[in-house]
Amino acid sequence: MTGKTDFAAVLRKVADGKSLASQEADAAFSAIMAGSVDAPLLAAFLTALKVRGETEAELTGAVQAVRRYMTTLPAVPDNTLDVCGTGGDGLGTLNVSTAVAFVLAGLGVPVAKHGNRALSSRSGATDVLEVLGIPPTDDLTLQSRRLHENNLAFLAAPFHHPAMRHAAPVRKALGFRTLFNLLGPLCNPAQVHRQLIGVFDARWCEPVVRTLANLGSTHVWALHGTTDEGGSDELTLAGPAQIVCLEDAKVLSLSFEPEMAGMVRTPISAVRGGNAQENAIALKTLLDGASGPYRDTVLLNAAAALHVAGRGNVIQNGSIDAQAFRNNVALAASAIDGGSARAALDRAAMTNSTLIKTNAGLS
Repeated sequence: MTGKTDFAAVLRKVADGKSLASQEADAAFSAIMAGSVDAPLLAAFLTALKVRGETEAELTGAVQAVRRYMTTLPAVPDNTLDVCGTGGDGLGTLNVSTAVAFVLAGLGVPVAKHGNRALSSRSGATDVLEVLGIPPTDDLTLQSRRLHENNLAFLAAPFHHPAMRHAAPVRKALGFRTLFNLLGPLCNPAQVHRQLIGVFDARWCEPVVRTLANLGSTHVWALHGTTDEGGSDELTLAGPAQIVCLEDAKVLSLSFEPEMAGMVRTPISAVRGGNAQENAIALKTLLDGASGPYRDTVLLNAAAALHVAGRGNVIQNGSIDAQAFRNNVALAASAIDGGSARAALDRAAMTNSTLIKTNAGLS
């Protein structure tokens, strides 16, 4: 796409209710990432897509464009996993996927956790990690070392997607979810092929999985939970979940109930979060062995992630096997009760502390 005239033509096509081929969407989002699209045109484009309803082909093209502009992490271990959600569910829960990352790392699963600051909640992954002594970094060598030595790296989106800044003011001004809300989880800088992704809207589960499958992913779960207060981008104790997964190059649809894991249904308010300081305390308390709804919610999601990581298959004859899922819950619980999940947190904070001391000695 060579200029404003070309983008205006794409905008007219979308405004007329026509869909874009993936190549057209790729070109349009590449222009956006390059900073060559004026704010009024960008706002009109995103709004027109939203009103008409974005397509899988448009999502695929947008992901290809964003990936082309992202700063990637080198030397990533095989079978590295990401666990993250799109956000946007408005429930304001405690930091579940961040806690899951520590549990998985404690079990030896390499996790490249992609995240950002708070959007729909009061405390995003980056916010709570800072309180825990793990601030964001753009040091790719350090991140790669953390992943190899500690099985854990936290990848702060702004450091890996600097081109997103061109769309940020318009996205903020629009004030509603656009296709950009799906792009972050689909554009992990570690270029992982295994992902557990929570989605704010169930209709996007299958397009997300098919898009990732077309772009080389091998093991994916995209899920949308239901609660007594609306939809969730995580498995919860508050209601069932819809799951679309990529298994052996096939796309399957699954259903999940918390009772399948031996859990008691609990209102989503039981895991309501607070600010970053409050959520960090809750996360540390959890990793120190505290029981309750927060622990159980983390175990649900960790059990699903273990399946995606290839550490405990839970699918039998095209559906989730309750006993197999409970086995994964028990394995996740052992990381907390045995102290390896808390040790993963301590190692991550220690690595950062060592780096700070080293840099101080060089100044």
